[in-house]
Amino acid sequence: MAETAKHRKAQLLDALRRDVLTLALHPGADLDEVSLSETYGLSRTPLRDAFRELAGEGYLTMHQNRGARVADMGHRTLRDFFLAAPMIYSSITRLAAENATDDQVNALKDAQGAFKSALHTGDAAERTLANNHFHAITGEMAGNVYLLPSLKRLLIDHARISMTFYQPRDVRMAENVTLASAQHDGIIRAIEQGDGDTAAQLALDHWELSRGRIELFVMPTALEARLGVAPARRTA
Repeated sequence: MAETAKHRKAQLLDALRRDVLTLALHPGADLDEVSLSETYGLSRTPLRDAFRELAGEGYLTMHQNRGARVADMGHRTLRDFFLAAPMIYSSITRLAAENATDDQVNALKDAQGAFKSALHTGDAAERTLANNHFHAITGEMAGNVYLLPSLKRLLIDHARISMTFYQPRDVRMAENVTLASAQHDGIIRAIEQGDGDTAAQLALDHWELSRGRIELFVMPTALEARLGVAPARRTA
């Protein structure tokens, strides 16, 4: 019985992580505890335990007397994201080149294979999740107890605001997605060769490739429209 409850909780955790990353649950949305409890056959205690676990990872926020809510993406969060992303990605990828094991390199190659497959046959959500998995592996390669939690938190918001990048609407965007895949290949080669400088520079180039499109997405008007946030009232 305990194993069944544990399995149901794991299913809930996986589902909520995916729904947050792919915007099936919008930033700031309140979670329906009754519906989730019925769907996954969990009582209030394990359900709340799952919410707290996800809050600790950065997916949710807990509010007293208001339950759990999907982590918001306000302007301050986005500002911090743009400041931190290039530093974290370049540092992680440099350390990955210095510390990666053969098994980890093979796992990264497998992740890149899945990413390429998603580019050909998957939708924006599958592409975004495959890209996240690729970069999560570089975090494990880096082996830094301070940077890894920062990368994991960064990847949550990067996934959410990258959904448009992996759903190209014009030729240039499609070309950028193809180039992103080629940069992944370059990162793998640099890591396999233990070339930290090249790996770090490729990570910065990879960030710059998507940054312009992401900035368009997170401009106030676009952010409100795409993330389902009501436009702020303006005063004269």
